Parts: sequence; structure tokens; C-alpha cells
Amino acid sequence: MKRILVTGGAGFVGSNLCARLVKDPENHVICLDNLFTGRMVNIESLLHLSNFEFVEHNVQQPIDLPVDQIYNAACPASPPAYQKSPTDTTKTCIFGVLNMLELAKKYGATMMQFSTSEVYGDPEVHPQVESYRGCVNPIGVRSCYDEGKRCAEALCFDYNREFGVKIKVIRIFNTYGPNMDPQDGRVVSNFIMQALRGEDLTVYGDGTQTRSFQYIDDLVEGIVRMMNDSRSDFLGPVNLGNPGEFTMLELAQKVLEKTGSKSKVVFRPLPGDDPTRRRADIALAKQELQGWSPAVALDEGLDKTIAYFKSLM
Repeated sequence: MKRILVTGGAGFVGSNLCARLVKDPENHVICLDNLFTGRMVNIESLLHLSNFEFVEHNVQQPIDLPVDQIYNAACPASPPAYQKSPTDTTKTCIFGVLNMLELAKKYGATMMQFSTSEVYGDPEVHPQVESYRGCVNPIGVRSCYDEGKRCAEALCFDYNREFGVKIKVIRIFNTYGPNMDPQDGRVVSNFIMQALRGEDLTVYGDGTQTRSFQYIDDLVEGIVRMMNDSRSDFLGPVNLGNPGEFTMLELAQKVLEKTGSKSKVVFRPLPGDDPTRRRADIALAKQELQGWSPAVALDEGLDKTIAYFKSLM
């Protein structure tokens, strides 16, 4: 049986990944989370399974678990969450990755680092390709996350070069879907919850800034393919995202139409260091991950996500 550790496993992405992995009876999945932003409700349906276990633990502290694969998803991912405790976010990015790399080193496991499109900062290259080194403010309000993830990538490649640790690095673009925290502050969940409650939809800036939105099932498929790629020379980083590019105003309009809400759009000042354009270049992923490509369009994904949030209400 393959022993698989998913850190941050009670979070949005981690819980969806755990649900996918436990479907294989040859996998024993260990979900590790300190529940800072993770939620037990996300893994409630998995707790009775014999090939699933939950461990409450903070990755900033070492842990000794014999494992074959490590998916390191532990870190707050929404700006309000990681800015709430920026020094703790940085420590999670650095100490957490170091602890997982040491664990992988001890047991000969493969360690996948969940990095982010935020390593590109407010990009001067569009769309963002993996060879682009980014335009990041190292002392800004988002630097705890942006620079923390950049440092985490560096540590992964240094451990690979210096100690031969098997690594994989993915860069995740904006992702949405079931198990998102309704209060996490990300734009898709914000718009949907505001629309369902009949509140004004809050758009920061003038609404012309863009993002590319990836449905969670597409991301999980790419993650699993990347981890199980048997080639030792393909380490990443690789972008996982949906190349469809939408403005915040376009997204707001879609949500209003799909929810039937009479809410209005209101504008607020753009937060510091908020990227103005973001779009995934996924040519490398399509080439290297057995033809992986996102299958869920934004309209379909929004329908599923709205239904999820309605079920919570």
C-alpha cells in the first residue's frame, strides 16, 4: 500500500485532493492540518474510511511519518488569511517546506510543493510562462506569501541538487469550487456569497484587472498526473491553471446572472500589490502531463460552485 501525506489536507485544495486519492484502495492517505484555515467539514465524509486518517499538526514543527509521497499544500492561500498573520505565513512557507523535505529525504519519498502564480507578482510578461522570473515586491503586504513561496521553490531545488531528494513543483493559478470557505475572501467565493445574500458585489479597483479561473477538478487531475509522472528529470515548476482570462467585472456579471441576484456592483480601492493581469500559460503542462488540459469551462464551474454555496446556506 502506498502511504501518501497531504499537508493542508483539510483545506480547499487539500480536501479535494484527499477525496480523489482515497478512491484508490491501494493508497493510504494521511491528512495533516493544524486547522488554521482548514475545516473538518471538508473531510467529514472521509473520516470513516479505513484508508484515510487525520493528524492535527502544524508543519512548522517536524513530524516523523514513513511515507512514499508528500503533497505539501499547507499554507493560507487567500490574501485576507495570509495577511492576518504574515510572519506565521512566512514560517509555514519556509519551515514547513524544510520539514517536508527532510521527511522526504529520510524515507526516499517524492515531495510535491504547491507553489502559486503569485511568484510572478504583478507580471510584465503576459501570459505567464514558467521561465518568467516575476515582478514581486519583496517588502509589500503580500510578500509573506509571494516571497515565501518563491523561497520554498528554491529550497526544493536545492534539496534536489544537494541531497538528491525527489521533488515536483507546481504553480497553481486561481482555483475555485466546492469546499471553498465562504468567508475566505477570494473573489469567486466573495461574489457568490454576496450575490446569494443580496449584498453589493465588492470590486476592487476599476474591475478591469484580470484572472484566469480553474475549476478544482481540473487542478486535482493535473496534480495527480504530475506526482505520478515517472520521469526523474521533469521536476517542474509547471503552471496548472485555465488560460481563459476574465476581468473582475465580467466575473461579477456572470455571478449576478447565474444567481438571479439584484445586487449592485460597488467599487473599492485596489489593495496593495494586487496584480493587474493574470493568465496561465499551460503549454508545458499540456506537453508533459499526458495531454492534461482543463475540461471545465467557467460557466459550468460557477454553476457547480453556486450550488455548493447554496447547500451551505
